[in-house]
Amino acid sequence: MNCTKCKTKAVIGLPRHNAAFCKGCFNGFVHDQVARAIKSEKMFGKEDRILVAVSGGKDSLALWDILLKLGYRTDGLYVDLGIGSYSEQSHAKVTKFAEAVAASHGAALHLHTVEQEAGAGIKELAQLIHRPTCSTCGTIKRYQFNRVAIEQHYDVMATGHNLDDEAARLLGNVLHWQEEYLDKQGPSLPASVAGFAKKVKPLYRLSERELAAYAVLNRIDYIVEECPMAKGSKMLQYKEVLNRLETESPGTKQTFYWGFLEKQSKKQPTETTMTEKDRAVLHPCTSCSQPTTAGVCSYCKMMARAKTVVPR
Repeated sequence: MNCTKCKTKAVIGLPRHNAAFCKGCFNGFVHDQVARAIKSEKMFGKEDRILVAVSGGKDSLALWDILLKLGYRTDGLYVDLGIGSYSEQSHAKVTKFAEAVAASHGAALHLHTVEQEAGAGIKELAQLIHRPTCSTCGTIKRYQFNRVAIEQHYDVMATGHNLDDEAARLLGNVLHWQEEYLDKQGPSLPASVAGFAKKVKPLYRLSERELAAYAVLNRIDYIVEECPMAKGSKMLQYKEVLNRLETESPGTKQTFYWGFLEKQSKKQPTETTMTEKDRAVLHPCTSCSQPTTAGVCSYCKMMARAKTVVPR
């Protein structure tokens, strides 16, 4: 199998593009896909300060690597969830990347440790306050990502969600007709109200397999295992269904998610925008000032609850 572009020996085949690439051309392809995503969705410019949420996995570390190589001013944020050896390994991977790659570009790494604030790791905290672990985790990460971006004056918050992630999320939202979530399914969400950072997903044009290949070819050391708390999650089930369809019909995920984005872009101007909806229902939390629909945001409620049950 030869490279579609330069005709030398290929290292990876991409069925959905009916193409194959050598290492150099594949890196060029990946960088081009991210650059196209940034431009088409007006995500950010070279003058903007970007904060990337890094977990130690292939997607977030690959995103940080790509943005640095494309010349963007990009720092990282790692939230240590306190999930035993899994968090220890992921923390080590992020630190190693920050010291070996990011530092050479003048990039910094921010760290937030859940146990220091809550008095317990994410699993123990969820059990003590009687909430599902993934729900507790999502609330904490969303809050901390936004908090650091706002407090440290970043223009944009970027996450490593890829095509597989977004297609699976879209499948779940469509199956349950969660219209509120569908409105926010796009790869670029504006800072709709004061206190919210702009959030973007520059990897939405790339599949999980493509990003794994990028990480391996560029010697990015990442944690391979899935989070142990995610076992049995609906998202993994949706991904499995889409993987079966993709095997039978390459390009299914792309057609599904990109088709949705195209439909969203053609909405009539008379329809209420997401920003208008947010401004109508969101106001500052009375405790932390981050936007919420209630008097006190879910994060502050959770932390208040934790303080009553977690021994200090």
